[in-house]
Amino acid sequence: MSTNDPRLTARLLSACPPDDAQRARLEEVLAKKYGRPVELSWQEDKTASGGFRIEVGSEVIDWTAEGRLGQLKERLAALKAGEQSVIPLIRDTVRDWVPEVCAREVGSVLSVADGIAYVDGLEDAAYGEILLFEGGIRGMVQELRGHRIGCILFGRVEEVSEGSAVYRTGKTAGIGVSDAMIGRVVDALGAPIDDGGEIPADAYRMIESPAPGIIDRQPVNTPMQTGILSIDSMFPIGRGQRELIIGDRQTGKTSIAIDTILNQKGKDMICIYVAIGQKASSVAQIAEMLRKHDAMAYTIIVCASAGESASMQYIAPYAGASIGEYFMNKGKDVLIVYDDLSKHAIAYRALSLLLGRSPGREAYPGDVFYLHSRLLERAARLSDARGGGSMTALPIVETQAGDVSAYIPTNIISITDGQIFLESSLFFSGHRPAVNVGLSVSRVGGAAQTKAMKKAVGTLRLDLAQYREMEVFTQFSSDLDEDTKNQLAYGQSLMYILRQGRCSPLSQAQQIVTLVTAMARIYQQVPVAQVCSLRDYLLGEFAAGRPQLMQELEQGAALTDEVRQQIVDFAKTALEKFRRAGGR
Repeated sequence: MSTNDPRLTARLLSACPPDDAQRARLEEVLAKKYGRPVELSWQEDKTASGGFRIEVGSEVIDWTAEGRLGQLKERLAALKAGEQSVIPLIRDTVRDWVPEVCAREVGSVLSVADGIAYVDGLEDAAYGEILLFEGGIRGMVQELRGHRIGCILFGRVEEVSEGSAVYRTGKTAGIGVSDAMIGRVVDALGAPIDDGGEIPADAYRMIESPAPGIIDRQPVNTPMQTGILSIDSMFPIGRGQRELIIGDRQTGKTSIAIDTILNQKGKDMICIYVAIGQKASSVAQIAEMLRKHDAMAYTIIVCASAGESASMQYIAPYAGASIGEYFMNKGKDVLIVYDDLSKHAIAYRALSLLLGRSPGREAYPGDVFYLHSRLLERAARLSDARGGGSMTALPIVETQAGDVSAYIPTNIISITDGQIFLESSLFFSGHRPAVNVGLSVSRVGGAAQTKAMKKAVGTLRLDLAQYREMEVFTQFSSDLDEDTKNQLAYGQSLMYILRQGRCSPLSQAQQIVTLVTAMARIYQQVPVAQVCSLRDYLLGEFAAGRPQLMQELEQGAALTDEVRQQIVDFAKTALEKFRRAGGR
């Protein structure tokens, strides 16, 4: 019976029946609470030790010894010690504490299957509210249909049974955050899944929170170096930007994201890697790689592996964003990688279909665009008044047979500030990272690129585009003139200098030197098979012979014509030494 019905009945559960005075007093208290007369009936309950329980519709007033102890536990759990000792706070709380007569809304499980529980009796439950099931399992309200509520479960479905009690918490989904999370591997609820022990929480943040408004943002004008030459030179990423990494399966998408994380060493940036639907073994390998390169000292891994439920995969990126916002609001720079959002969309589609929502294009629900827009819009560079922190997002999306016009890819392309497209044919031909120059773009990064880098790049992108066109044209002709041959050789050398191995990021100074020497056609003077060797040799010579120049370029010195000529002259001398050494 609803507490909104004009006629209200209540049931008293206790070990002994009340006398007339007790019954009258209880009816008086209930009438005052609900604003109308209440008819009270009694039922024996031997489990109600040390007090009683009153059921009014779907609400329960628990005045048993266990219920009052639970209130005390909740009050103690809400204490925040701060810089004080927690002992006096506990002492004062216990001394002044008086149990409250408060109703607790209780429902029951109608059915449970496939990570979805339908609940009856929780009339006032709100969308996104956390419900507590018997056994300690938590769930989140995702569907409101009259008296029936659809709830996604976070935990073992086997522990929730039909008919079991469900309690409202009055809280929306959130996660405990703290600086202690750095270097740890956690699940989508913030619980540690490595061997590092418990993580103390300094704050509690909602998983879903509104994105910063226009007034709270500032333009993206500070570079976020990836260490990958092809990206930093032609598709630069700024702090606070959202740059999509897109491509077919096994084309190096995750490698680009991991190399970017490795390149943030010593740059005072917190990195968050969110693994969605990945194999647990793959996530373990990534964690080990980051530890090997000392990158876990500034990295947090949020893992919702393929073995986790669709519910955990659904909330994982939002949990990662909440962790990132915690550091961003403290004035820090954050890099967050979502690997990948296509699996996230699939998990949400599964939940939506199980909840009975109408399917749309490719069976995705109608709000799948909002699913990712409200996530990616949380990436921002905050104004100085908000601390000046930033959160840069690198979402990853997997395509099928290079089809970027599919539903989810087009949605995310429209949300992000550019995309890095990885081409399968380039990858399998040995060109790695397999960045397609024609289809990749950065809509913001140019404003965040340093002046020296802009000047060093020159006409690189145009030259590569001309080479790709000329390469296709020459397939139909065997008789080429000398200028065409030179242009093809130059284009080939450019393609080869953009090749870069895994876990080998380049500094800004190294990238500028490589670009200047490439535009001066230094690499055209050796066979293409020796281009990569020459590049590495030149960088070593510059580090040993021109350390002051490299340091100045790294600190943002201008690339004047004089500096450019110094680089070219030194490179020509090093080229002769390379040739005398036999090109090794």
